[in-house]
Amino acid sequence: MKSVTYFLAFAARLDKIGVRMLRIAVSVILIWIGALKFVPYEAEGITPFVANSPFMRFFYQHPDEYGQHRNKEGEVHPANIAWHEANNTYGYAYGLGILLVAMGVLLLLDRAHPLFGTAGALLTIIMGVGTLSFLVTTPETWVPDLGGAHHGFPYLSAAGRLVLKDLIMLAGAVVLLADSAKAALLRLRNR
Repeated sequence: MKSVTYFLAFAARLDKIGVRMLRIAVSVILIWIGALKFVPYEAEGITPFVANSPFMRFFYQHPDEYGQHRNKEGEVHPANIAWHEANNTYGYAYGLGILLVAMGVLLLLDRAHPLFGTAGALLTIIMGVGTLSFLVTTPETWVPDLGGAHHGFPYLSAAGRLVLKDLIMLAGAVVLLADSAKAALLRLRNR
């Protein structure tokens, strides 16, 4: 029983390192995915989400035509690339990439000042809610009816499974927001 107590006491002290690890993990994901937004396959890959979102589709010139111009990851079709250039697919992705990288950097700058971490966490929460909205707005998040018995809700497609993972990002961002806000309040009180 004593070894269980020691283990539990050790595990109970992991919260501080756990929050630091979470901050680094969320930052790495944001910076990495943000940097990938400058690569054509990633920019093209988010097209169904943006084109179907009532909050984002205005960024594209021709959101209803995306289905005719989709490339598989790594495929190069000059006509589709030209369409994506005219559609502002790449321009939107570049802006999103800059925002994601900035969010990751803000989370890491929490050590310099917790208000940076607070801002990064708040933006990550907004991003998580926005991304999860794709489950409602994007038909490609559900398995299509191609004759099988398993389609539509609750059968997530690869795109849907990718989106659902943002629940973890959202929950992590809430923990990071609380951590940064506590540190910011402590700094304000100690002035």
